[in-house]
Amino acid sequence: MGWDDRDKKNPWGKPGNDDRGSWGSEGGKRGGRGGGGGGSEPPDLDEMLRKAQQNFRSVMPGRFQGAPIIFILIIGIIALWLASGFYVVNPGEHAVIQRFGAWSRTQAEPGLGYHMPTPIETATVLNVEEIQKMNIGFIEAFSRNGASSRRDLPDESLMLTSDRNIVDLDLVIQWNIKSSEDYLFEIRDQENTIKKVAESAIREVVGQTDMFPIITTGRAAVAEAAKTIIQTNLDEYKSGVNITQVLIERAEVHPDVQAAFQDVQSAKQDAEDVQNRAEAYREDILPRARGAAIQMLQEAEAYKQSTIDRSKGDTARFEDIYQAYLTGKDVTRERIYLETMENVLGNAQKIILDGKAGSGAVPYLPLNELTRVAPASGENSNAGKPVSRSYGNSP
Repeated sequence: MGWDDRDKKNPWGKPGNDDRGSWGSEGGKRGGRGGGGGGSEPPDLDEMLRKAQQNFRSVMPGRFQGAPIIFILIIGIIALWLASGFYVVNPGEHAVIQRFGAWSRTQAEPGLGYHMPTPIETATVLNVEEIQKMNIGFIEAFSRNGASSRRDLPDESLMLTSDRNIVDLDLVIQWNIKSSEDYLFEIRDQENTIKKVAESAIREVVGQTDMFPIITTGRAAVAEAAKTIIQTNLDEYKSGVNITQVLIERAEVHPDVQAAFQDVQSAKQDAEDVQNRAEAYREDILPRARGAAIQMLQEAEAYKQSTIDRSKGDTARFEDIYQAYLTGKDVTRERIYLETMENVLGNAQKIILDGKAGSGAVPYLPLNELTRVAPASGENSNAGKPVSRSYGNSP
């Protein structure tokens, strides 16, 4: 195809316009590259732009032919700005609309919505039904192949128990949003606030609990108590957050105190053994002590009764003697005297001296024989009793 045909389809000029004069002959154009032909001038750029503008105006409607291009651009920009106010609310999401920064309304129904474009109004779409997870005590990372790795955070995981032990605790807090307005406007840095409240609550519960239940069977109770405290504190802050679950994934004794913990557990076991032996001894000694006490009470009661009966008998005997004394005072007095002396001197070692033993010199008394005890009971019925001897002319 020659240059004549090309000029008929030239977008930069009108059909039939011959511009070959500036380009030279076709042979000269071909020779321009090899340097063997005649030289040619490049096309005029300003002329090309002028012709393009004329052609653009020719295809525009009549009412826009005189309007500048910038006016059209402004109209397009305004249209795009107005269209930026459209938003979509999916199921489970809420859209919070703010007008000049203040809350205006909340769209909870799913579907298409519209707000005045920025900066008049802004829309924040929140997923209120999605369960979000927060880790305390560790960081969990995932590789490209899906494998997970965990790194412990001692500043968050190490906690002091009520029995002054150190426990290494990893928790997972699951939560969602129950009030979009409170979540956006009542608290700042929401996730960090939830994390700080959760750390404070779990340390409070652990600080009031012994270590052994935490690392064994008491995890569920500790997690439930921590959940209650977290929810109460967040409700006081009007955070708009709902704590769905608190999970204790790991609870272990810290390696630095493992040996001390084992010693404490051994001491507790020894204490329990001693206590069990003491309980067994108590169960053995208390019944016997109660039996002995009952026996002593019964003996005392019998002694009391016998003493009372004997006293009553002595009283009756005294009354009888007194009545006999009233009838014969001299005879009764002498009989009482003799009976009394018999009771007093019956078992005493005694020496009886009458007046005929002499009064000038002390009579000779064989003291060694006097203090000798009588022979065995087979020979004398008074065996084992002091011997009474009389010297002189006894009456």
